Amino acid sequence: MAAKTKATKKKTPTIVGKAELISDIAEKTKSSKKEATDTLNVVLETIQEHLTKGNGVRLIPFGSFEVRERKGRTGRNPRTGQEIKIEARKVPAFKPGKALRDAVQ
Repeated sequence: MAAKTKATKKKTPTIVGKAELISDIAEKTKSSKKEATDTLNVVLETIQEHLTKGNGVRLIPFGSFEVRERKGRTGRNPRTGQEIKIEARKVPAFKPGKALRDAVQ
């Protein structure tokens, strides 16, 4: 009888949500969760406002947020195979800085 081999599963990385991020910020800054929530919301709203205006946001050494333009193209509906026109659009993008890339290594 052949020995059973146990399949190895890849460990999926843990995704930290906004609530966990707020808890970490509050703990590290020794502030309340309310203050940490307000601070995080203001930072995210401000980045979004600048991107909406077409401006980039550079946070040295963390990384840069920018708006990239995607060209219009012809795509295909996967169900029907029918060609469809995909309009040009602007998308937000993030480029990590050197310190963040090095920290993740």
